[in-house]
Amino acid sequence: MRATHSGRVVLALALLLQTGSLATPGRGPGVASPGFNADTFDPIVQDGIRQGAYPGAALVIGRHDTILFARGYGHLTWSTASRAVDPDSTIYDLASLTKVMATTPALMLLVERGRVRLDAAVATYVPELAGTATGNVTVRQLLSHTSGLRADIPDPELKALPDSAAVMRRVLAERPRFPPGTRVVYSDLNAILLGEVVRRAAGEPLDVFVARELFAPLQLAATMFRPPARLRARIAPTGVWHGHAVAGVVNDGSAFKLRGVSGNAGLFSTARDVGRFAQFMLGQGALDGRRLLRAETVRLFTTKAADFGRRTEARALGWQAVPTGEGVSSAGTRFGPNSYGHTGWTGTSMWIDPDRDLFVVLLTNRAFAPRARRPFTVLKGVRGRLADAAARASDAR
Repeated sequence: MRATHSGRVVLALALLLQTGSLATPGRGPGVASPGFNADTFDPIVQDGIRQGAYPGAALVIGRHDTILFARGYGHLTWSTASRAVDPDSTIYDLASLTKVMATTPALMLLVERGRVRLDAAVATYVPELAGTATGNVTVRQLLSHTSGLRADIPDPELKALPDSAAVMRRVLAERPRFPPGTRVVYSDLNAILLGEVVRRAAGEPLDVFVARELFAPLQLAATMFRPPARLRARIAPTGVWHGHAVAGVVNDGSAFKLRGVSGNAGLFSTARDVGRFAQFMLGQGALDGRRLLRAETVRLFTTKAADFGRRTEARALGWQAVPTGEGVSSAGTRFGPNSYGHTGWTGTSMWIDPDRDLFVVLLTNRAFAPRARRPFTVLKGVRGRLADAAARASDAR
């Protein structure tokens, strides 16, 4: 009797292992769950390379407490002799992910500490704006892109400005083109002003504040503004100058003129670090047992704050929300109604579905010598397919 019972136990254990029911998330041959594997994600990312949208990419997918899938694809340039992409070590110009990985969390910290009030006029923190049309715009309206300010300073005008002081004077001279609070107009000017609010309220530059208060405690060692020259070999280039790849210099014109530190762009990081930040957000302001933000603050900033209809972009505070306002959404079709994320012009993206406890981070250098006629359109399709595939794999679990 005892031998027969032992045999049944062994058989049951064998069946459980075959089905993956005893697999530990992120470990062993089954990794996390059926669907979080190379067969699911490799064809999607590699299709973007094949179509010429980007030479390489780093993909990290996970939950608040585990990484479900992480892989690098292709190379830093179109040459196979260049360094292969690695999600742990390859550094990307995050472009507008700066808005949600530096500027927005800095303001979350300052709001919690009573240094910034969301419904205060921006002139409260930038007194040069007192008495101007922009001065009455609130911090909340800047975060939700409902300030009425235009998208950015046109390139010809920006190039004519001699230095960072002139750029900031030009930003402060801008006036809303629409009544504040009446529509969403995605604007780098909003984020630049928010970076200045952080500088004034914190009493130190944005990069210094977030490095100490956010990146260090979250152990984001590869996340930084103005990466040093010694890291250049690890950085995916985003441009070409006289036939040479340009890496480690912020691709955004405004941020470049502002000496590499701006509320709208300038941050560099790896896919693994961006994934850790996504885990921090899914953890409602906590990571690895350390809490930096209150859960209610995270919910406040990631809940829809502006939504003017199905065909328009919905915004949370600092974050893009579902619906994205795109015909083909970079968040796909399956991420839930409470999902939020952001994209960057250089080819970066992060989408978070708190109801599924799921994030998808894809970093590419689409801005580097694309071979596709419409690389952004190709990349948008790749992002959406990855999000849908991750959601399906999560639901199957």
